[in-house]
Amino acid sequence: MLSARVVSFHPDDPLRGLEVGDVPEAAPPDGWATVDVRAASLNHHDLWSLRGIGLRSERLPMVLGTDAAGVAADGREVVVHAVVGGPDGRGVPADEPRTLLSERYPGTLAERVAVPAWNLVDKPTELTFAEAACVPTAYLTAYRMLFRSGAAQPGQRVLVQGAGGGVAVAAVQLGSAAGLEMVVTGRDPAKRFRALGLGAAQAVEPGTRVGRVDVVLETVGRATWEHSVRSVRPGGRIVVAGLTSGDPEPASLTKVFFQEISIVGATMGTRDELGQVLAFLARTGVRPLVDSTYPLARAADGLARLASGAHVGKIVLEV
Repeated sequence: MLSARVVSFHPDDPLRGLEVGDVPEAAPPDGWATVDVRAASLNHHDLWSLRGIGLRSERLPMVLGTDAAGVAADGREVVVHAVVGGPDGRGVPADEPRTLLSERYPGTLAERVAVPAWNLVDKPTELTFAEAACVPTAYLTAYRMLFRSGAAQPGQRVLVQGAGGGVAVAAVQLGSAAGLEMVVTGRDPAKRFRALGLGAAQAVEPGTRVGRVDVVLETVGRATWEHSVRSVRPGGRIVVAGLTSGDPEPASLTKVFFQEISIVGATMGTRDELGQVLAFLARTGVRPLVDSTYPLARAADGLARLASGAHVGKIVLEV
């Protein structure tokens, strides 16, 4: 079975630890299903794994990947929910901690992946395999940040920090389709321009005064945190799903308590929410933005593009 695996950790040069080749395929546990992968999207989680963040050395080699769409043994076209275990999970012992594919169990950058049968969600016929493979991390996280953690309502203003990342692009598309006024920041003029084309009402350089917003989606951290706190209205919400530039210093807690700002964490989403966002995409006509596609055998090229930061939208490996 062809797969892309982590075989060693290299914090400064993550692709040195990548190996793409044939490996034996293990039989799935009882209650698990095997999916013939047709497309798998890349995430920064894959680069973190290659650097040794969130993955233990004793679990090497480990097949990378959290997101996939494919065909189940019964012929169903399905999307894989990447979260295994936890309060929403089934198919693993109840005391097993919540984990993502490629942390404890082999991931999706392979010709086939085994997951608890509970983790399979029917793929809408309106979405291609490549489009559907983009949904389980970026679009599901954006959906949860906007509508559950952020409780955003049509007509409200939402600030998205960072114009080019997968979650930011997904949030702009989903939010604008739901009647939200989406404001985006980004250093790259081309990415800001692309955000406007995806439905953003405003796209500006980081730190630009944007007026008060009801919700901020924060995935950057230290570099944008002060701007997030300044921009959200009193009583508004900042939803945090990542800290790519590190923890904020200072945290601006005086403004947080004085203006009664809520800070809410968000990570991925439930299996049911995955079904909801897939239905949202099918019914609205919004389609995940695919930056580029590569065959699985060229996983290194896809990961190199992800590491470069030049992409806008999702990078997909096709099987």
